[in-house]
Amino acid sequence: MIDYDAIRKKAEEYAPDIYRFLREIIAIRSFDGEEDACIQRIKKEMEKVGFDEVTVDPMGNLLGKIGHGKHLIAMDGHCDIVSFGDLSSWSFDPLKGMEDEECIGGRGSTDQKGGIACMVYAGKIIKELGLDGDYTLLVTVTVQEEDCDGLCWQYIIEQDGIRPEFAVLSEPSDGCIRNGQRGRIEIGITTKGVSCHGSMPDKGDNAVYKMAPIISSIQRLHKNMTDDGVLGKGSVTISQIYSQSPSRCAVADECTIALDRRLNSKEDTEFALEQIRSLPEVKAVDAKVFLFRYEDPSYTGLKYPTDLFFPSWVIEKDAPPCKAVAEAYRRLLDKEPEISPWTFSTNGTAIMGRYGIPCVGYGPGRQAEAHSPNEKTWKKDLIDCCAVYAAIPLTYLEQQK
Repeated sequence: MIDYDAIRKKAEEYAPDIYRFLREIIAIRSFDGEEDACIQRIKKEMEKVGFDEVTVDPMGNLLGKIGHGKHLIAMDGHCDIVSFGDLSSWSFDPLKGMEDEECIGGRGSTDQKGGIACMVYAGKIIKELGLDGDYTLLVTVTVQEEDCDGLCWQYIIEQDGIRPEFAVLSEPSDGCIRNGQRGRIEIGITTKGVSCHGSMPDKGDNAVYKMAPIISSIQRLHKNMTDDGVLGKGSVTISQIYSQSPSRCAVADECTIALDRRLNSKEDTEFALEQIRSLPEVKAVDAKVFLFRYEDPSYTGLKYPTDLFFPSWVIEKDAPPCKAVAEAYRRLLDKEPEISPWTFSTNGTAIMGRYGIPCVGYGPGRQAEAHSPNEKTWKKDLIDCCAVYAAIPLTYLEQQK
């Protein structure tokens, strides 16, 4: 029998250590491509609390293991952060952060270093309470998620050769259990024109003007998206626009827009691309439609190029991994969890979206805090999540009997 009361007491006992550790890793700036110092600090903490094996792979992902059983269960959190944005919008330093009786603030406190702190100390609880069984717990602290969600797990699965039975994603979940997310792809549209001197624009062919009706068509397309009844409506928005010309005194000979296209469970990459290619406004000017590609190196210098498409995923509420997380939640928090999809995208887009490995989301903090000024997470969430993480492996194994 699992002693859930003992797990809860241990999580509360380690609350000061979790808060301290979280504030320390918030204070380490870890933009994409700069995660090295943060990875090393988390590695040190994993070793301190008693993980059986701690390694860093060639991409720079941190892999911490507890146990040696046949059931490989993964828990994942990314340590990279987005930029601070306009610092005048912050009421405290995003790296020094803040702390009061209820909250800890700072860039990455919710998205998603809070989840990392919980996973590490869940490992300590597992070791101290002897919550071992025929499983191996793999805690991954991953890189480059903000720039290219899932790329880290493409590498872990394809190159490290690691394939867990399921993964728990520690992204902020608003106190809910998350069982899916919309997918997304990054689409480009380019129009070509002919340059000429800006004083004689009629002698050229302005690529920006050719793009104008396409922009209106994208707005129209968004309004006509359909609902799949599971993940909701797909969406599309123009996120960037840029043009090219010989000078500011010349007609633009090229214009490109970038689209953020969100996909529900009935839409895939080819469907979304064909939607764009089929727009009359795109056909009329023979615009080029393409997928953007990610080729930036990790902090180790490794490049692992990929097209920027990120499939949706949904796990059934009665699937064993989801049932195990929900049961641990009930036993530790004494309430029934809400189970619903995330609004945003996570590493699950690779783990389950590409490779079919089941994912369940549960993490401290609220989605609305992610990428926002004055980002913060709640101390109660940290303790709740730490306890649930510690209980998940044995809860899962008991349900397999």
